[in-house]
Amino acid sequence: MDLITTTSDLAAACDRLSKHPVITVDTEFLRETTYYPLLCVVQMASADEAVVIDTLAEGIDLKPFFELMGNEAVLKVFHAARQDIEIVWHQSGTIPHPIFDTQVAAMVLGYGDSIAYDALVERITGHRPDKTHRFTDWSRRPLTSDQMHYAVSDVTHLRDVFAALDADLKKRGRSEWVSEEMEVLTSPKTYDFHPERAWERLKTRVRKPKELAVLMEVAAWREQEAQSRDVPRSRVMKDDAVGDIATHAPTSLERLANLRSLPKGFDRSKWGSDIVAAVQRGIARDPATLPKLEKPRGNSNGAAIVELLKVLLRMTSERHAVASKVIATVDDLEQIAADDKADVAALHGWRRELFGDAALSLKHGRLALAIEKGRVVRVDRDQAV
Repeated sequence: MDLITTTSDLAAACDRLSKHPVITVDTEFLRETTYYPLLCVVQMASADEAVVIDTLAEGIDLKPFFELMGNEAVLKVFHAARQDIEIVWHQSGTIPHPIFDTQVAAMVLGYGDSIAYDALVERITGHRPDKTHRFTDWSRRPLTSDQMHYAVSDVTHLRDVFAALDADLKKRGRSEWVSEEMEVLTSPKTYDFHPERAWERLKTRVRKPKELAVLMEVAAWREQEAQSRDVPRSRVMKDDAVGDIATHAPTSLERLANLRSLPKGFDRSKWGSDIVAAVQRGIARDPATLPKLEKPRGNSNGAAIVELLKVLLRMTSERHAVASKVIATVDDLEQIAADDKADVAALHGWRRELFGDAALSLKHGRLALAIEKGRVVRVDRDQAV
């Protein structure tokens, strides 16, 4: 195991790793107190070696690492890759490609929804990973030998996990299913954090165009503020406060002071007038330029259809050993209940073959669910008694 602290050593290691068709990659970072994750350590392994990169070493240039991440001849294997990719994208403008995410593969192979790395390693290899340094401060220097061992074990176990999952995918003919998910994970749109789109991440439900307009403006202000100060969004303002402001649309500091979701005295802070200005911008927006609000979906019948679709989804998940989360979300089910042509993943590709067509058949009475010997089974209606 090598600790890399210089650009020349990093370039040499990346050159060696680039000669392998598959490498495993993991990162250690901190993001509790910052908007942008602070990359502290990168660990990589090929079939021949494992290396640890001190990304905080004085004078080190990570360009060779970023070039390796974009090398199309090398498959990069991660577990739960989204945050790793986000870090590389933010620091270099490069999206790692091609990639393989063992968490996604495990979901496709029936290991459950979003299985943790430690649990996956134990189930596949029988080895129980050391969790001691999971929450260590990776920004402190020098790195200890225990930290180094922990970092290296992450990527060496990942080699065995990848080999097992890849073989199983090929055996079951599901490799393409994972490839589809990797295209989403490696799309720049997935990591496009423009402030004007910040409202899309909020769970807040708004019902009127004016509320949506205010939500968009206040969420954009918060995002810009968090980015400029490099602090987490919640340090600027909690999500529930953003939603509260959208609903009440306070156009003065006095009205802002009446909102219970904001800390006492917030209206008198330097941000109070900024928020009021954002509210006023929202109110002034032309409703015709706003995204369309989702209409409330159906009635009690719609809710009943969703409940039946959940049973079908659970049954499909168990029958085919695929995590239900990767087949369809509750939002997908609600949209299918409301619209046969809903633009959701569950009605496209392999998901439609596995579940989507049956979901539509159930919705329209061409398919029924019954209990047989204690198990839920599908029954074609033309065969039903």
